[in-house]
Amino acid sequence: MVILTDQAAAAIKALTDQPEVPPDGGLRIAAEDASGERLGMQLIAGPTAGDEVVESQGAKLFLDPIAAVVLDGKALDARADESGQVSFSVQDILR
Repeated sequence: MVILTDQAAAAIKALTDQPEVPPDGGLRIAAEDASGERLGMQLIAGPTAGDEVVESQGAKLFLDPIAAVVLDGKALDARADESGQVSFSVQDILR
């Protein structure tokens, strides 16, 4: 399972706390192709059938089955630049 850093959880929560996002909404990561080499993100109203749901500190992350496999054992992190633009990155978890 993917782990959310504190920064990623806060960023996702900030994105999903917008008035246009329903209370059960979250950030979904899905594979853009069958190989899982390209992942896309979007805000959605709720998980899609088959999605893995990860909740942390009030943040909701939905992973399609391919993304769940690709991100298993990884950490999702977030950083904001000086203009407030948020970018996410994936890091290996040291075991």
